[in-house]
Amino acid sequence: MEMNADAFEELVIDELDRLPDDMVEGLENIVFVVEDRPEDGSLDLLGLYDGLALTERTQYGMGELPDRIVVYRDPHLAQCDSEDELRDEIHTTLVHEIAHFYGIDDEQLHEMGWA
Repeated sequence: MEMNADAFEELVIDELDRLPDDMVEGLENIVFVVEDRPEDGSLDLLGLYDGLALTERTQYGMGELPDRIVVYRDPHLAQCDSEDELRDEIHTTLVHEIAHFYGIDDEQLHEMGWA
């Protein structure tokens, strides 16, 4: 599947807007970023949470750099055959990475059906 960066970013924004309010209300000092690929150039990683989970923080205050959730465009496009499938995968990636922000690990995500 092919899609330019702007159109892909619009899909990510749209899927963020569709997430349940109780999932996104607790997000604080976090930015969402779209990049083409992970640093290693692979197509295996769909997203990344870059930060310190809420469950691991002892103190969080002024002057902290924001955590980041990165959604990788090329891996998503390589794994999806239609826009509907792409939307579903972006949605799943966002939920997965937001869960890491809240301290939910891959094992728990697997048990919940999100990994």
